Amino acid sequence: MCEQREPMAIESVQIADDFWRHWREVNREKTIEYQYQQLQESGTLENFRRASAGEKGGHNGMWFQDSDAYKWIEAASYVLANHHDPELDRRVDNVIDLIAAAQSADGYLNTYFALEEPEKRWTNLNMLHELYCAGHLIEAAVAHYRATGTETLLDVAIDFADHIDRIFGDEVEGVPGHQEIELALMKLAEVTDEPRYRDLARYFVDLRGHDDRLAWEFENIEQIAGYDPEDSDDGIAGQAAGVFLEDGSYNGSYAQAHAPLREQEAVEGHSVRAMYYFAGATDIAAETGDDDLLQHLDLLWRNMTEKRMYVTGGIGSQHAGERFTTDYDLPNETAYAETCAAIGSIFWNQRLFEETGEAKYADLIERQLYNAMLVGMSLDGTEFFYDNVLESDGDHDREGWFECACCPPNIARLLASLEQYLYAVDDDGLYVNQYVSGTARPTIDGTTATLTQTADFPWEGTVEIDVEAMEATDFAIRLRVPEWCTEVTVSVNGNPIAVDAEAGYVTIERIWDDDRITAEFEMDVQVLEAHPNVEADIGRVALQRGPLVYCLEGVDNERPLYQYAIDPETDFEVTHHEELLDGVVTLEGTATVPSKDDWDGELYRSADETDETTAPITAVPYYAWNNRGPNPMRVWIRER
Repeated sequence: MCEQREPMAIESVQIADDFWRHWREVNREKTIEYQYQQLQESGTLENFRRASAGEKGGHNGMWFQDSDAYKWIEAASYVLANHHDPELDRRVDNVIDLIAAAQSADGYLNTYFALEEPEKRWTNLNMLHELYCAGHLIEAAVAHYRATGTETLLDVAIDFADHIDRIFGDEVEGVPGHQEIELALMKLAEVTDEPRYRDLARYFVDLRGHDDRLAWEFENIEQIAGYDPEDSDDGIAGQAAGVFLEDGSYNGSYAQAHAPLREQEAVEGHSVRAMYYFAGATDIAAETGDDDLLQHLDLLWRNMTEKRMYVTGGIGSQHAGERFTTDYDLPNETAYAETCAAIGSIFWNQRLFEETGEAKYADLIERQLYNAMLVGMSLDGTEFFYDNVLESDGDHDREGWFECACCPPNIARLLASLEQYLYAVDDDGLYVNQYVSGTARPTIDGTTATLTQTADFPWEGTVEIDVEAMEATDFAIRLRVPEWCTEVTVSVNGNPIAVDAEAGYVTIERIWDDDRITAEFEMDVQVLEAHPNVEADIGRVALQRGPLVYCLEGVDNERPLYQYAIDPETDFEVTHHEELLDGVVTLEGTATVPSKDDWDGELYRSADETDETTAPITAVPYYAWNNRGPNPMRVWIRER
């Protein structure tokens, strides 16, 4: 196995990018505050207050609502790593105090069970998500510890992890219905250097598909938490569409429990669970040097990206079960493409890149950052998409919050930790994976260098990187060549560098002192077609420029969107509008539309009697749609 790459610490990277700075400032100044208020209004924090006071009954919200608070702490902690904010720091400490006070003496922590069913811990692993919540607690604790150096939440997480370690494999044999704890335990092992947590993570990964505990729970519902004989859903709290097959039997693929991981041939089931599962498994493969597992995970990755992923990078096409379905089943108007699933995929792809160094994983991170993730939040940071359609008649709108509010804090924690996805370091050099203006200070082979990157992604493809080293040092800088780039040129101090775009990276190895790299990544407008097996997209095309997928939005176009047809040879004018949608580049061209002349009094007529005409067409970045009110939208447009 090749040497693993390490992402740079948040505090070693400063982002000064015009595009991403907007989103991160909105996230820091508005979204995190807004989400804190939602934690108050939804009763999430009240659950911790009441549990710590020993009260019973009256749990607010979903069974796994604790995780909303944990993800909020994680997002806030990433902000604190790079931004001095005493008020936010104080607020985080107050929430941590609430959480710590609600923890039981034996380390257990879950407000639903504390308030509602304390005697039924660990009986409904399928749907009540104790282990999922524990995973988000651990991730929050690690982020807070790394950002602040304080161990207040880390101590809580360690006590809970130790409790789980004592229980599972001894008193309880089973896996979480919703994966998350696996990757979290690997993070905890890293900061504590405690191998038991790695062993526990591997236990959960390896047992899945070998254990019938999840099926047993639904066969014995009277014995599990959440059972209510008066409940209309067969008495099972937390039951979700997709858990059962048509004959009423348990559907193990929903939670990737239908077969051991190494025997699974395609990405199946609930898409968020799958991404968290594969991310944890990749961590384990990296830690144990398990090349066979890593290769199998790449097989699953190829199934996802080649047969089960939207052009935006969205994944999980079906509402029922929030899940993957079959190869090439990618409907547009009913697309699910949950925001959390795209974020989970980014987590997984980051781990795959770190272990392999392959550019294709960083390429997918870029696609999902700019499209499948970013569309999940409004420009003002206070409204969100849970699911992300690729076509709408105008009835799909962002919402301020959700009963199941997993997506908003997931966006917040990813935006606040963007630094971790830009660069990576190994023993002999630096990878530049995302082109985002700012400064990075990597330490390579004992020497600290300063890289100042100037870029105007996603609008223009010119990148300049100034490299300064404390002393002249020999190391490699690897520039990712984006998958969408049709032509690339690279120079150092004005001297051209040979480019092998097929390699995925342009590697420049030299003695660096005070030098400038200039790269030009050609940003053509690409007119894309889908695989012929994608029924929804036959006879349609999509527009992409650079990392951005574009769409038609009704507010910009006079005709109903279904009337427009694009010739793949159309020349689009690329225009920057500073005031539109907080500053975007639009694609403007001419499309073919049916003529409306001479149809008076006719509903149908012979095709050879109909005429066509032309009309202007304007496309905007997909991430920006629905910021001017609900209106029709299409990513896939008829092809002429």
